[in-house]
Amino acid sequence: MDLEIQQRVKDLTEKYGAENVVVVLGGSEAEAAGLSAETVTAGDPTYAGPLAGISLGLRVYHMLEEEIKNECDPAVYDEQGGMMEMVLDVEAISNEVRSIREQYTQYKD
Repeated sequence: MDLEIQQRVKDLTEKYGAENVVVVLGGSEAEAAGLSAETVTAGDPTYAGPLAGISLGLRVYHMLEEEIKNECDPAVYDEQGGMMEMVLDVEAISNEVRSIREQYTQYKD
């Protein structure tokens, strides 16, 4: 997660409150999605960005997880994400993000 996005997440969390923020990721690899999930929950693990050492504990999901897919209009989801389900390792991505969410999220749905 680049530094600009980290700052935007931090600013939105300060503005709306962490309990009102949900981060939806779209990374194409499990490891990258996991790092982004960790950044918005436990803090930037690289200690390079605005979220270094800041544990926001935000709820975080990947776009391909069932919880998010079920909230979308099926036609829109198929058009925008259907192809990605066919080419990405959805299980690995979902497992990685879920693992981080279960460890560090402070706000439950």
